[in-house]
Amino acid sequence: MLEPSNNAQLPEIPSKRYFTIGEVSELCDVKPHVLRYWEQEFPQLKPVKRRGNRRYYQRQDVMIIRTIRSLLYEQGYTIGGARLQLTETRLPEPEVPAQSAMPLSLAEPGEGIFHVVLQDMIKELEQVASLLRR
Repeated sequence: MLEPSNNAQLPEIPSKRYFTIGEVSELCDVKPHVLRYWEQEFPQLKPVKRRGNRRYYQRQDVMIIRTIRSLLYEQGYTIGGARLQLTETRLPEPEVPAQSAMPLSLAEPGEGIFHVVLQDMIKELEQVASLLRR
């Protein structure tokens, strides 16, 4: 995969399953309206959408956005050229944790994206609480 050349300047991607558009904006140093535009221009970008069109990006999406950012802003590609570069480059398959192997659309009622995000938040808070107890 094409690697962004300024990884040192961008923050590390946290180990969580879903990111809001605001979080991705900060992680990739790109404005939210630009991210929404790129979704239309790059078919590889497919954030999960919930009610009200709220977007939830996965780690793979963040990596693709960083690559697009590098192609456009650092390497000087046009949108069309960057799109061509991405289609010619085989992107690695996303790492799927065992517990999320079932597609969200096939999950039990109450197991939608909101439930998954909430469960991730609970796990992260439990980890923080565990660290604070030490």
